Amino acid sequence: MASHRRPKQPSRTRVTVLTTAAAAAVALSSQAANAAPSEKPSKDEVKAKVDKLYEEAEKATEKYNGAKEKQEKLQKEISTIQDNVARGQEELNELRDGLGSMASAQYRSGGIDPSLQLFLSADPDNYLDKASTLDQLSGQQVEALKKIQSKQRDLAQQRSEASEKLKDLSATRTELGNKKKEVQGKLSSAQKLLNTLTAKEKAALAAEEQRATRSSEREVLSGSGTPASGRAAAAFAAAQSKIGTPYVYGATGPSSFDCSGLTSWAYAQAGVGIPRTSEAQTGAGTRISSMSQLQVGDLVFFFNDLHHVGLYAGNGQVLHAPRTGTVVRYESMSTIGGPFMFGVRV
Repeated sequence: MASHRRPKQPSRTRVTVLTTAAAAAVALSSQAANAAPSEKPSKDEVKAKVDKLYEEAEKATEKYNGAKEKQEKLQKEISTIQDNVARGQEELNELRDGLGSMASAQYRSGGIDPSLQLFLSADPDNYLDKASTLDQLSGQQVEALKKIQSKQRDLAQQRSEASEKLKDLSATRTELGNKKKEVQGKLSSAQKLLNTLTAKEKAALAAEEQRATRSSEREVLSGSGTPASGRAAAAFAAAQSKIGTPYVYGATGPSSFDCSGLTSWAYAQAGVGIPRTSEAQTGAGTRISSMSQLQVGDLVFFFNDLHHVGLYAGNGQVLHAPRTGTVVRYESMSTIGGPFMFGVRV
């Protein structure tokens, strides 16, 4: 006969633990329900973060420009060396053919000189260093051998130089790709932040920029800045003709520009070649330390690392390509976002 047992009751300890856990869960749920949602960043906070990302993107852009310029320079140098090697190889072949003709003539006249015969089947360097061999060759043959030896050494040196430049080119291409990704990453992050703004907030930011631009235009028109030179005036006029042209990183015109792309293009229109990057452009002329000594058309540099450049427009204003999302425009030097470092008179 089966026995009937009472079910085992939970211990007091277990009941207490379960009760406490349940109470905690209820409390947490209540707190979560009552917690205020995280506050959306204000328009000004978003703008500050976006401006910082754009500044970092411009830094990377100037590094990108430098790597791109180096790549183009290396490609030209490698192409020149390879052309020289090809021509040198043709000259070497002609020298060897000439020496072969001497050997043929010797054979027809009674046989090839043993030392010349050895040369034709091996490297002449092994024989030119031996006086006994030179004594057995005619002056014409010795001269031909020396030319061949010199040409071989030149070709070896040029091939070695080309090999090193090809390695440098490969590293530069990698750097170029990395900088391009960095720029694109910064711009993507900035765009995501801008997308959090409402249409009204975006319109307000755009209106603020337009008011600032109009104010700068009035300052330029009311000023009486003197161009640094005829070429500076021509460069400034060229840049003025591009007001309203969009900023695009890595662009050098004529339909879009980055900061150093605009300044290098403008001076090129005036018949003056200056370097491509902002940092390199600091060496394009005479440095002007005081803002009061600046003249229209002088290059003006900003930020401690000199990653931004524009053209002085007079009356404390600059004509420049500011950043992604903007166009070539006038702007007060006090609102660039970084300190004025110095000017350069090209």
